Amino acid sequence: MKIAIIGGGAAGTMAAAAAHETDPQAEIIILEKNDGLGKKVIISGGGRCNLTTGIKDIKTVLTKYPRGGKFLTKAMHRFSPESVWAWFESHGVPLKVEKDLRVFPVSNDGKDVVGVFGKIFRDPKINVRFKVQVMGIKKEPDGFEILVKEGKPFSVDKVILTTGGQAYRQTGSTGDGYAFAQSLGHSLTPLAPSLSALFTREKWVADLAGVSIERAGLACRPERSGAELKDLSKKGPSASSERHSVVGPFIFTHKGISGPAVFALSSLIAFEPISSDDPLPVSIDFFPDRKLPEVLESVWFHLDKYPKKSLTNVIGALLPKSLAFRVCLSAGLDPESPASACNKKGAERLAQIMKGFMLHTISRSPGEEFVTAGGVDLKEVDPSTMESKICPGLYLAGEILDIDGFTGGFNLQSAWATGRLAGESAVSIH
Repeated sequence: MKIAIIGGGAAGTMAAAAAHETDPQAEIIILEKNDGLGKKVIISGGGRCNLTTGIKDIKTVLTKYPRGGKFLTKAMHRFSPESVWAWFESHGVPLKVEKDLRVFPVSNDGKDVVGVFGKIFRDPKINVRFKVQVMGIKKEPDGFEILVKEGKPFSVDKVILTTGGQAYRQTGSTGDGYAFAQSLGHSLTPLAPSLSALFTREKWVADLAGVSIERAGLACRPERSGAELKDLSKKGPSASSERHSVVGPFIFTHKGISGPAVFALSSLIAFEPISSDDPLPVSIDFFPDRKLPEVLESVWFHLDKYPKKSLTNVIGALLPKSLAFRVCLSAGLDPESPASACNKKGAERLAQIMKGFMLHTISRSPGEEFVTAGGVDLKEVDPSTMESKICPGLYLAGEILDIDGFTGGFNLQSAWATGRLAGESAVSIH
């Protein structure tokens, strides 16, 4: 059995390890365009590598995928977050789970995670070829022919395609695998950047750059006409008038907003058109766990307690001061006026804005998206084996598939799970 794995990222390395564990006699060739394995794995989590989640309930884990959750069910049960934890620790990488349930190596070094595979691949049955540019994959009656730029074509029995998406292009994820999949009969769903920061029409956000909010509710509901909705239904699975909402931390940047809650929202609106001419409104609730009357009561309490202080300073007891200044302006109030000058209507406007602070997003942060939404159509892949239903002997795993998750280790978890299932299946199904 001779298997070619195209792409040495998370899914590809795990596929190779799983194939080798399942059949130590199988000949495995990993073709990687970079000069090393797992470039994207190493830089994930700020270089610390958030390699999975601390959530143990698989049903809950599957809700963290805007696209592909149902498809992942079998792969996730077979190689769950707990299994991933056990596997890496058994290979000499102790792990830890942090308060937000993200899992990292104790060393906080992503190189340790990738290093596991380097040790496994010392086996002579595994041939890792770096700086190899695959030019094409041809289906043959008894297998596949792999065309490479750096040498002669060669034949293999099976192919596992794990080339990733087109996010973090500097790591080699340039979308080559999409063309390979299409050449072998597969179709692609629409592609879009996901888990990206959002830029806003409001230039004054630069004054708030660096202000972070530990917990807020972010929501948007695109206002679309019937004709627009009919047109959008052709563009992507999440382009609609549905209200999208998330709760979590975020930070203001010089050009807009970023952070975990923003990344999650950007994933939900991945296929929504956003532009200067067609901005997408985002409403921010700074008190997602409190109802409007409670917030209003708190505003009144502080206004009454500090009547001589400026409005900015009083509201600054509830929000960061620079944000409080902007909230006052948004409410049509003079931030420097004394609190005693704020009447009932003014207090109500302040509370309403704290529960619905509006921004208008005009673009996604270009080139900084963590994952690609969309990919090879899941209807064309067997979720029990990761084998193609279109091209027997071809297996697909990782981000090349129409699967993407929120931040928190979910994208690497799906890569490990699908890669492992593909590797096991490729050597056990003849």
